[in-house]
Amino acid sequence: MGGRDAPWWRGAVVYQVYLRSFFDSDGDGHGDLPGLISKLDYLQSLGVDALWLSPIHPSPNRDWGYDVSDFDGVHPDYGSIKDFHRLLEDAHGRGIRILLDEVLAHTSDEHPWFADSAARGEKDDWYVWADGRDGGPPNNWIATFGGPAWTFHEGRGQWFHHKFMPQQPKLSWVSEGGRAAALGVIDTWLGRGADGFRLDVANALVHDPDLGDNAPDPTTVDGQLHRHDANVPENLDVLRQIRERAERHGEVFVFGEFFEEPEISGAYLGPDDGLHSAYTFPLMLEAELGPRFVREHFATLARHPEHWPSVAFSNHDVKRVRTRFGGPDAPEALARMFLALLVSLRGTVLLYQGEELGLPQATVAPEDRRDPIRAVNRMDVGRDGARTPMPWAPGENLGFSKAKPWLPAAAEHVGLTVAEQEAEEGSTLNLTRQLIALRKAHPALKLGDIAFREADGPVLAFERTWDGQRLLCAFDMSGEGAALPGEGEALIAEAVGEAYGFRIARL
Repeated sequence: MGGRDAPWWRGAVVYQVYLRSFFDSDGDGHGDLPGLISKLDYLQSLGVDALWLSPIHPSPNRDWGYDVSDFDGVHPDYGSIKDFHRLLEDAHGRGIRILLDEVLAHTSDEHPWFADSAARGEKDDWYVWADGRDGGPPNNWIATFGGPAWTFHEGRGQWFHHKFMPQQPKLSWVSEGGRAAALGVIDTWLGRGADGFRLDVANALVHDPDLGDNAPDPTTVDGQLHRHDANVPENLDVLRQIRERAERHGEVFVFGEFFEEPEISGAYLGPDDGLHSAYTFPLMLEAELGPRFVREHFATLARHPEHWPSVAFSNHDVKRVRTRFGGPDAPEALARMFLALLVSLRGTVLLYQGEELGLPQATVAPEDRRDPIRAVNRMDVGRDGARTPMPWAPGENLGFSKAKPWLPAAAEHVGLTVAEQEAEEGSTLNLTRQLIALRKAHPALKLGDIAFREADGPVLAFERTWDGQRLLCAFDMSGEGAALPGEGEALIAEAVGEAYGFRIARL
């Protein structure tokens, strides 16, 4: 695909907004759409191409918006449909597109659809129901948040499937009515002007209809190989329908979350089939800091050469980069090196809010924690430490809100606010702006192929090539001042000969 003909999202920088923690405009302690609108100039100054918004729909917030009770509306904490339309107008006027986080694999148990299904009404088959086995659940599936992936419903006299919390019953994409309703959500929001979606749990929209037991796998968090409750070949048919429906609305971008079985995710993605793109979690989990995990991930992607990946080192579900790879006392240089690496890799970049500031993970006291999953999925005490309020300015609540925030502003973020970094020429924030501008200025970084080079020990090195342009990208991942390749004209370099240096050069 030629550079001029490439869709806007190919190689774009997408900024993830965790809306509840972004900026509170009305003093209720929660971020909101008007607050986001007020910060669009800041986001434009970063150079991002699109915003991915965490779920905005009404929800009882047992899983903070990932349990939707009304797909048609906006959560009152965030504002109104009118605010959403104003966000679209103001963002589009700045050349920024809006992507919604859509949760179509399940709903809240408080959604009217589920109440009707549980009562065996017109929506009887819109959810996944089954009889038990030997006095217990239908099979051995384990929920991601712990415990069996089935809950018995006394009123209906059957078990319902939930891949996460019992309050998140699984929507049935096998049901004609359930599938039509879910596809209707896509039509509604694209019709209102959204530019695409991030699909939650895109690898698990459908499952094995025979409800076969999952095989054991000691390498996974829950000890199971998820090949019956998710990751089935038939999932491609559903993703194909989603993409086809979305593309009726023009040049949109639909990418998915594939949090299991990354080695097969590429089978669901392609230039003309499945979703446009997706991200998986190998780059976002605990790993020994070194080149190997990056090389291995891209070797996995190479098994599906036709698909275009999305790349991320962090989001709302995992520890922030600086702390995850460097521990509680990691230097800011580590965060800066990972920012340079992120914008250099092949794919569409997903940049989580606050990473442009080099933020470490926050410590949240037990009495302040709000995450329902706590110590599941290698997350120590849950995900709250990556979800604390965005630090905008010194002072009360770090400029996020005039009221007590839903999560406390992080002590670890004092001195790293946007206002303070704006005033410092060499700040991580201003480095991020330089890196995004560099990516936009060089098609090899945005669209090019990637080929890894042999390098000494802790150095990760690769070439990006496009239409005769060759760039060499090199990163010291040792923290000990490893020597970086020196050939070529440096486009940007930092801390060469010191911990976590990097260099991007034209060959």
